[in-house]
Amino acid sequence: MPPSPDMTRLPNRPGVGYKPQHFAGIMENAGQVEWLEIHAENYTGDGGRPLAQLRALAEIFPFSVHGVGLSIGGEAPLDPDHLARLKHLCDWLKPASFSEHLAWSTHDTHFMNDLLPLPYTDETLARVSDHVAQVQDTLGRKMLLENPSSYLAFAESTYQEPDFLAKVVARTGCGLLLDVNNVFISANNQKTSPQDYIDAFAHEYVGEIHLGGHHADEDDQGNLLLIDSHGHPVVDPVWALYEYTLEKSGPKPSLIEWDDNIPDWPELESEAGRAAQILDGQTT
Repeated sequence: MPPSPDMTRLPNRPGVGYKPQHFAGIMENAGQVEWLEIHAENYTGDGGRPLAQLRALAEIFPFSVHGVGLSIGGEAPLDPDHLARLKHLCDWLKPASFSEHLAWSTHDTHFMNDLLPLPYTDETLARVSDHVAQVQDTLGRKMLLENPSSYLAFAESTYQEPDFLAKVVARTGCGLLLDVNNVFISANNQKTSPQDYIDAFAHEYVGEIHLGGHHADEDDQGNLLLIDSHGHPVVDPVWALYEYTLEKSGPKPSLIEWDDNIPDWPELESEAGRAAQILDGQTT
């Protein structure tokens, strides 16, 4: 199936996170892949081959821009220079979608590589909502907010995560990005039900679904701990949870994330093909 000619929206079909080493493979045979996503921070420089390739692909595929460095949940104000770079990227690329994480990664002048979880309280709700509104006002577009992968729960939380996200939507008018792999990881690590999480989610606001790989580790007590690594194929239980999700939501633009141990193009396209098979089983 060819890519959608409408660059202003993501089709309810599979996409992949774009990596420059896959440029030739995508141009030669995109297979089941109908849209692409980039990490914003990799494309805020000036010129060069990466931007030239991106411009060429943007003539063919709808794009999603996924931010990883805004620290939406951080206590400090959002970095105005970072916001300006994101605006410049979105202004010329004109992506169909922009998203960021419900997480924090900054403290004072320090930036952490990890996307760290938040307590779900009224104070956090006000701060996150203010930051989301600032992003949307600056970019002049709706953003999607992604549920995180969590390794612990905060005792002071007064909202469940799906309820907290729905509250942010109500305050800001943003959309949601539902990462099914993150749901599976968090539920395993916190000993909760991933299906209950999906049941409670506000699917009507979901503009994009993410699927990715993870790896298994152990905590200090020897218990199974799942780590969101994006370095492996999607596991069968996550595929099953994805199918369960689509039964609740209907077809959605669905991304395969693979950011570490990156495979050759045919293997990544094959993962997208599996998502296509599941999407084909849904009614439109």
